[in-house]
Amino acid sequence: MASALKNLSDYNEKNIPSAEDMRFGIVVSDWNADITHALYEGCFETLVKHGAKEENIFVAQVPGAFELPFGAKTLASGKRLNALICLGAVIKGETKHDEYINHAVATGLTGLGLALGIPCIFGLLTPNTHQQALDRAGGKHGNKGVEAAVSAIRMAALREKSAARGAKIGF
Repeated sequence: MASALKNLSDYNEKNIPSAEDMRFGIVVSDWNADITHALYEGCFETLVKHGAKEENIFVAQVPGAFELPFGAKTLASGKRLNALICLGAVIKGETKHDEYINHAVATGLTGLGLALGIPCIFGLLTPNTHQQALDRAGGKHGNKGVEAAVSAIRMAALREKSAARGAKIGF
């Protein structure tokens, strides 16, 4: 659903499992820092709000969105994480650079999550304008960082529940 039709920060708190015993990695792109750092703040605050301990939240900063998959792999190395959250913003410009970067990041994070066996959350904004990005980083459409944190908690809980049941996901 388009974020113009739904506030990214709205969710039913009763449906969110406790993150008390979970460990998270957050990778943040420094490109468009005014946007990405707002995404990070929303993400971090939401994880803590749902019980994650600050000492169980590991953060890495990378230069741009293209580096998110490698940053995520590096951050996950040697840590027993329940989920990885990747935050960035690629704003459409005069060239097609955004299409190439967005596709590469999506493919990289999907592959990494499957290879590592942990959720890799795609918290990459792909707006047409800087204002649209601001609207999704704490502005009128909420904060994609909040949505990414909620997704990470839910997916980590799903993974743990599945492991407890012998890897049988479904009904």
